Amino acid sequence: MLPWSARWHEALYGVDGFFLRERPGDHFRTSVTASVSYARAVRVLAGRVDDRLGRPDPYDVVDVGAGRGELLQALPDVPARWRLTAVERAPDPAVGLRWRTQVPALTGLLIANEWLDAVPLDVVQDGRLVLVDVLGHEQAGGPAPAELLDWCARWWPAGRAEVGLSRDRAWAAAVSQVQRGLAVAVDYGHLRATRRSTLTGYRAGRQVPPVPDGSCDITAHVALDSCAAGTGARLLTQRDALRGLGVSGAVPPWRAAYAAALQQASDEAELLDPAGLGGFGWLVQEVGLDQVL
Repeated sequence: MLPWSARWHEALYGVDGFFLRERPGDHFRTSVTASVSYARAVRVLAGRVDDRLGRPDPYDVVDVGAGRGELLQALPDVPARWRLTAVERAPDPAVGLRWRTQVPALTGLLIANEWLDAVPLDVVQDGRLVLVDVLGHEQAGGPAPAELLDWCARWWPAGRAEVGLSRDRAWAAAVSQVQRGLAVAVDYGHLRATRRSTLTGYRAGRQVPPVPDGSCDITAHVALDSCAAGTGARLLTQRDALRGLGVSGAVPPWRAAYAAALQQASDEAELLDPAGLGGFGWLVQEVGLDQVL
């Protein structure tokens, strides 16, 4: 039996782990795969940051948890001086992107879509670590380390806690690599007042038990307020952020390309839906810049 963080890490990122073996888009739908409008919005954001920085050469756009590079490949009208870097543990799929396993130092935009929810975390109940085997069977372990208990006291004071300290540290480490520019993490999450256990799995588009044997994705909601507090980031909803980048979801008037425009409006409405993707949180951290969003 091992703590959840160790078993989770091995299942997703160990030898023949789920994310090294499987293409994420085959198993769950994200904003990146839902609509080309999302890539257009990210392109608008990247352009704003580029302008604010004085159009440096090179200008970095770094996608953390990039899957197979779908977002970076979908960005329209990319200037030649833009350096597109995918950060992912899976092998380089040779799609023409700079491929890294760690976040590099950058000047520009760092964006992470549904990355933090896949950062393994520990589970604590009644002050003790929860241990788990590869079949998902749990048992109580020894007393949880003080740093986990301290996090719980501030961010999850009651009940079974999915301790977000590892996500706080991952986000802070990513932000620290931004020399000047903007860091954004987009994810589903919850706040202290609405904390609840969310540990689950996904396989082939369906929710399944979180069995840490490498057969499925394992995920849990992100404690967005905790991540934000660690770096001083602002927290927006995706609905508000995308509206500020020109995504409206408005049904278009009749015109020659009406069918395509209507499809785009439908896709945008999904991105903005407050009960779905529009309710995702955006952690937004400017580094050496005034507010961009």
